[in-house]
Amino acid sequence: MTGRRSLDALDVALLRALRENPRAGALELSRITGVARATVSARLQRLEDDGVVTGYGPDVDVAAAGFGVQAFVTLEIAQGALEDVQRDLEAIPGLLEAHATTGSGDVLCRVAASSHEGLQQVLVDLNRSSAIVRSTSVVALSQLVPWRTLPLLESEAEPGAGRSGMTRS
Repeated sequence: MTGRRSLDALDVALLRALRENPRAGALELSRITGVARATVSARLQRLEDDGVVTGYGPDVDVAAAGFGVQAFVTLEIAQGALEDVQRDLEAIPGLLEAHATTGSGDVLCRVAASSHEGLQQVLVDLNRSSAIVRSTSVVALSQLVPWRTLPLLESEAEPGAGRSGMTRS
């Protein structure tokens, strides 16, 4: 991947502050991070422009929203059918995400449903795609580590950049 943007300690501090205080405005974020409001606004704009921050929507816990049955599905697809599979997958409401992968399968999907019967229907819908040769599913019993980004970002942040008086939490 070319054009990777290096994050510094201030960028990571702003991202942490946003994660912990998602409704905070620039003034509150400036208080939390100890930098000027204009600096916060400029940094956030740059993070958005660079595609690092992709949105401010609410994080949704699908289990709490009534879709507590989740599974991971590995798909083997017909040669050269990735675009067809993508189109077919996008049409399935219970599909949360899908990734092209290496290894024994071609696509790894995460799906959710409100019941085991609903999960079965999602699996049937997946297998209706003529581009899918075979699917293998495993039901998720519990989430051990939720989606997270801050530990990775903190591990690679440029030290000493940003504001010297900032404290890491």
